[in-house]
Amino acid sequence: MLTLLNLLSAIALLVWGTHIVRTGIMRVYGADLRRVLSRSIERKSMAFLAGIGVTALVQSSNATTLLVTSFVAQQLVGLTPALVVVLGADVGTALMARILTFDLSWLSPLLIFFGVVFFLGRKQMRAGQLGRVSIGLGLILLALQLIVAAARPITQASGVQVMFSSLTGDIMLDALIGALFAIISYSSLAAVLITATLTATSVISFQVALCLVVGANLGSGLLAMLNNSTSNADGKRVALGSLLFKFAGCLVVLPFIHLLARWLDKLPVTDEELVIFFHVFYNLIRCLVLIPFAEPMARLCQRLIRDEPETELRLKPKHLDSSALDTPALALANASRETLRMGDVLEQMMAGFTRVIHGEPREAREVRRLDDDVDVLYTAIKLYLAQMPKVDLAAEDSRRWAEIIEMALNLEQAGDIIERMSGDVAAKSLATKQPFSAQGLLELESLQEQLLNNLRLGLSVFLSRDITSAKRLRRAKHRFRIINRRYSHAHVDRLHQQNLQSIETSSLHLGLLGDMKRLNSLFCAVAYGVLEQPDDDKDDE
Repeated sequence: MLTLLNLLSAIALLVWGTHIVRTGIMRVYGADLRRVLSRSIERKSMAFLAGIGVTALVQSSNATTLLVTSFVAQQLVGLTPALVVVLGADVGTALMARILTFDLSWLSPLLIFFGVVFFLGRKQMRAGQLGRVSIGLGLILLALQLIVAAARPITQASGVQVMFSSLTGDIMLDALIGALFAIISYSSLAAVLITATLTATSVISFQVALCLVVGANLGSGLLAMLNNSTSNADGKRVALGSLLFKFAGCLVVLPFIHLLARWLDKLPVTDEELVIFFHVFYNLIRCLVLIPFAEPMARLCQRLIRDEPETELRLKPKHLDSSALDTPALALANASRETLRMGDVLEQMMAGFTRVIHGEPREAREVRRLDDDVDVLYTAIKLYLAQMPKVDLAAEDSRRWAEIIEMALNLEQAGDIIERMSGDVAAKSLATKQPFSAQGLLELESLQEQLLNNLRLGLSVFLSRDITSAKRLRRAKHRFRIINRRYSHAHVDRLHQQNLQSIETSSLHLGLLGDMKRLNSLFCAVAYGVLEQPDDDKDDE
C-alpha cells in the first residue's frame, strides 16, 4: 500500500512541477507567447513550430491547448491555426518525453536549489519567476525518478503481474487502459513514462506497450475536453478537434500494431527506449499528415458545436477566462476588455435616458435593466481580479490592476446615477405631466451629448493610456463644469422670469445638473491616473 502511495505522490509531484513551470513561464513570457501565436497563424508551418516551441517552454501539451483555447474563446486566434498549433503541441510533448528520459538526476537538486534562491530573493521580479520555473523543472526531474523507483516494486508484485498479463491481445482494451492512465495521472507524458517502465521490467509485452502509448495520446485529448467543458463554443471546438485528430490516429495505427511491434522489436534498441521513440515518431508522423486537414476539421467542429444562443436577457461576462489568471498580462487584458463592455452598456443607458427626457417613460425600465447588466459585469470583473496572485505582480501590472478596478467602480457608480436620473424624470416630470421648458430641455440635451463624448474619450484613454488623449479628457472635464455652471445660472434666470415650466421642474432640473456633474467626474477620472503615472511609463508611451 505504501508503495502505491509513493507512486501516486510521485505522479502528483510531476503534475505539480508541470503546473509550476507553466505558471512561471506564463507570468514572465505570457504576453510574448500570445504575440508569437498570433503572428504564427498566417502559415501552417509556423503555427506548427509555434506549438512545438510553446510546449517545450510550458512542459505540457495540455497547458498549450488551454492557452490556445483561451485565445480562440476570446476570438484572438482562428480555429484552423489553433488546431495546427495543438498538433505541434502533441509533437512537442513527445520530444520532451524523450529528453526527460536521459539521466538528469544530477540536474534536479541543482535546479531546485538555485530556483529557491532566486524565487525567495527576487520574488516580484522576472528573475524570481524564472527561479519558479527552475524549481518546477527540478521537481519534474525528481518526480520522474520517483515514478521509476516506485513503479519497480509494484511491477514485481504477483497480483499486478497477473493483472497486466491479461493485456495480451485486445488492442482496443489496451488503448482504453492507456487513455485511463493519462486521465488518472493528468498527463500523457507520465502515462508514457509509466508504460516504458512496465515494459523495461517485462511486466507487459512490447505490443501492449505500444497500444498503451496510443491510448495515452487519446487520453490527453479527453483531458482537453474535460478541461474545456465550461468554455464557450469556440473553446470547445479546439478541444474537440484535438480529440478527433487523436482518435483518427488511433483508428489508423491500431489495426497495424501487431506488424509495427514485430518490426520494431527487431531493432537493436531496448524495449524501454523503443516505447519512447515510438511515442515521438507516432506523434510526429500523425501530426504532419493531419496538418492539411486542419481546415476541414475546423468546419466539422463548427457544424458539430453550434454557437450558443442567448437564452437569457441578462448580460454575461464574455472575456473573463479563468485559465488566463496565471498570466497577469493576459488576465489584465481580459478584464480591460470586459470593462469596455461596461462602457458600451453605459452608452446604451445614456441613449435610453435621452429618450426618457423626450417623453418615453417606458425607457426607464430598460435603463434599469441595463444597470443590472452593469452590476453583473462589475461584480464579475471584481471577483476575477481578486483571483489574481497580486503579490507576485510586477509594478506596472499592479498599477494596471488598480486602474481597472477604479474604472470598473466608476462605471458601476455612473450606471446607478443614470438609473436614478431616469427614474426621477419618469416619476417627477412625465408621470405628473410637468415637462421641462424648451430651453431647459435643450441644455440637458447639450450636456448629455458632451457626457457621451467624454465617456467615449475616457474609455479610449483607459484602453490606450495615451498622454495626449488624457490631457484632452482633462480639458473636456473642465469645459463641461463651466458649461454646467452656466446652465445652472440660466435656469435661475428663468425662475426669476417666472417661467412656469422651469418653476415646476426646478428641483428635478437642478438635481439632474448635479448628477451630470458627478457623471462627468467619474468618466474623466481615468485621465488623472494616466497623467500621474511614473515618468518611465510615460517615456514608454
